[in-house]
Amino acid sequence: MAHVVVIGGSSGIGLETVKLALERDHTVRAFARSASGIDLDHPKLEKFDGDALDRDSVEAALDGVDAVVQTLGIKLNPGTVLGGTELFSKATRILIPAMKTKGVERLITVTGYGAGDSGETMNPLNRIGFNAVFARIYADKSIQETMIKDSDLDWTIARPVVLTGGKCGSYNVRVEPSDWAMGMISRASVADFLVSEIENPQHIQQAPVLN
Repeated sequence: MAHVVVIGGSSGIGLETVKLALERDHTVRAFARSASGIDLDHPKLEKFDGDALDRDSVEAALDGVDAVVQTLGIKLNPGTVLGGTELFSKATRILIPAMKTKGVERLITVTGYGAGDSGETMNPLNRIGFNAVFARIYADKSIQETMIKDSDLDWTIARPVVLTGGKCGSYNVRVEPSDWAMGMISRASVADFLVSEIENPQHIQQAPVLN
C-alpha cells in the first residue's frame, strides 16, 4: 500500500480521492488550507493544513510519501472568469522542485479537457462555450501541463471532461487525440482513475482525457 499526499484534498475530486484511497487501504495525507475541517476520520488519514503556494509547507507535506496527487481547484466567479488565475502554474512551480528535493518521483495531476493540446480537438460549438467561461483559467492549466511535461518526474496528467456528482460509474481513458471529445464524468470516477494510477501505473508520461 502507498503513502500518498493529495494536494487539494478537502473538496471535490481531491476529497473523493482521499476517501477512495483510504477505502483501498492506502495511507493518505490530505493537504489543503482547510484540511483540519475535513469531516472524515480514519486511522490512516492525516489532515495537513497547508498552502500550495508556500514552499515550506509543501516540502513538509512530502515527507515520507510515495506519490503526489495534485487536485487543485478554484471557484468560478466573475473575477476568475474574466481575470483568470495563476494558482495552477505557481503551485506547480513550487511542487516540482520540492518533489525532487524530497525524492518523490510519482506525480498525478488533474487539469481538464481543454488544457494543453487537448483544446485543439474541441468541436467549434464546445469551443464557443468553453472560451466564454474557461479560456483564461485553462490558459494557466496549459502552463501547468507544460511544466509537468518538461520535468523528469514520473507524471500522469488526467483531463476530465464536465464534472458531475454521484458515484463512480463506467468511464473511458482516452489516450489518442482522435478519441478526445466532450462529455460528462463523476468526480468519483476521476478519483478511481487517480487511485488506480497510484496502485498500477498505466499512463506514465501520458495525458489522457477522461469521459
